[in-house]
Amino acid sequence: MSASTQLGEFLRARRALLRPEDVGLPEFPGQRRVAGLRREELAQLAGVSVSYYTRLEQGQSGNASDAILAALARALRLDEHEHEHLRRLAARRPRRRQPPQERLHPLTRDLMLVFETAPAMVLGRRTDILAWNALGHALFAEHIDRTAPDRAADRPNQARMLFLDPHIRDLYADWPRKARAVVGNLRLVAGRHPDDALLAALIGELSMKSPEFVELWRDHRVKPCEADAYELHHPLVGQLTVTQQILIPARSPDQSVVVATTPKGSSAADSLALLAQSIPADANQSLSYTV
Repeated sequence: MSASTQLGEFLRARRALLRPEDVGLPEFPGQRRVAGLRREELAQLAGVSVSYYTRLEQGQSGNASDAILAALARALRLDEHEHEHLRRLAARRPRRRQPPQERLHPLTRDLMLVFETAPAMVLGRRTDILAWNALGHALFAEHIDRTAPDRAADRPNQARMLFLDPHIRDLYADWPRKARAVVGNLRLVAGRHPDDALLAALIGELSMKSPEFVELWRDHRVKPCEADAYELHHPLVGQLTVTQQILIPARSPDQSVVVATTPKGSSAADSLALLAQSIPADANQSLSYTV
């Protein structure tokens, strides 16, 4: 999908979320034929002509100025991440070559080895799992071969598992919230890498196989994954709540290290300690330098 097409879909989706009364416009009597604001109402709020805004939605306008995009962002009540996403979609740029295959940098591997008592995994930009430590594997995907991230053909993908793997769906007590977070982050990545064929293939696969993904993707909500607490129902140690914290490796800014933490002395910490007892002592030695 081209950036201009994504821009139009994003603007229409966010316009549909706002009502006139949300933005201080009078509500006229009678049935509205469209959900949310009309084009002319949004154009009025942003201070642009209706014809110009219509061309933006139809992907027929050239580069919009930063001032116009800022006005649209204010009118649509976008946060800073959504505003940046709008700027990327509106920018005309030459087609990029397919991004190179992701690899686990040696410094990131060394960082992973530090997390002996905390579950951790490295996610690529498409949410491919590039590496995990033994406790991360045991907590998040114990039913999958522990060495799978080492083989490109078998590498697990967090988004694919979240929507298509019943084990992962059952793991999260509030699965819809986790699904929204992953889809919102995928939207950001798609804006940064519009010509990534493998990312497009992943989105296409999920769109074909998961109606829930289609519904969330249609919203065009964008949000980076940040620290958040999730209640898990683990098949071995039962219910526990962990905070998934995100670290960005200095040498691999498109990747993220996800670390699950628990308060010291909590029942969740005790559950992780119990889980650790089931892991072979040499399990973390399987981390690879390249994938």
